[in-house]
Amino acid sequence: MKKRIISAIVMIMIFVPILLLGDIYYPIFGGIIGVMGLWEILKEEKVPMVMKIISLFVGLFLILYNYKELSFNNIYSFPIIVIILFIYMFSIIINRDIKKYTYKDSLLLFSIVLLLGIFFNSFIKIRLFGVYTVLYCFIISSITDTFAYLGGSMLGKHKLIPSISPNKTVEGSICGSVMGTIIGSVFYLLVIGGNILEIILLTFVLTILGQIGDLFFSSIKRHYEIKDFSNLIPGHGGVLDRLDSVLFVILGFLLYINII
Repeated sequence: MKKRIISAIVMIMIFVPILLLGDIYYPIFGGIIGVMGLWEILKEEKVPMVMKIISLFVGLFLILYNYKELSFNNIYSFPIIVIILFIYMFSIIINRDIKKYTYKDSLLLFSIVLLLGIFFNSFIKIRLFGVYTVLYCFIISSITDTFAYLGGSMLGKHKLIPSISPNKTVEGSICGSVMGTIIGSVFYLLVIGGNILEIILLTFVLTILGQIGDLFFSSIKRHYEIKDFSNLIPGHGGVLDRLDSVLFVILGFLLYINII
């Protein structure tokens, strides 16, 4: 527990100044942790190293793509996706040994890079909406996660999805969403403002997305049979272990912004 608290303090001391500075510092930070997060999955894949390196460069391109634009729709532009898909299709020809590198490997790499590219591109873009918006997303994630754990420990009786995360419970999930919605909504309304019912509904949906993100990345760890994505952060695991739920929250918030 002591190690976990110290690591959390160090992360806050690093992240908060970068968040406040914004400008070019935040995108650089997002690019670095994005590539680190991508590597945490790529290192588990049994594919040629050259494809892992190519994937890191493609991922970095997606992470930093149009990071100055408020809209994140451009990352889904057809030409960009087709070009990246061609890169991975062409990689089958470059890696001639079909036993070591198959079309399934190339499509999996494509999916991993596209997924994390979108996630961390959104992580950078959210800063354009202001410091308070970033904090709002992190508050939702952390409060939901904390009270899901506390609620599950005290009230948990029914397992949520034991095949993915055996310790998570339905009761804990409900507690997490309720407290995440209350605290997240109060924060947003006090420092940013907006329609009360709309913000409460939005926050509630984001608490659910945050929990889905946690379960999604847990399923990836189950697939690779690992406890944490890495040991980069003592007591917390890796980049993806720390940001799993907030990445989904941020993506959900940006989707909301682009819809309204």
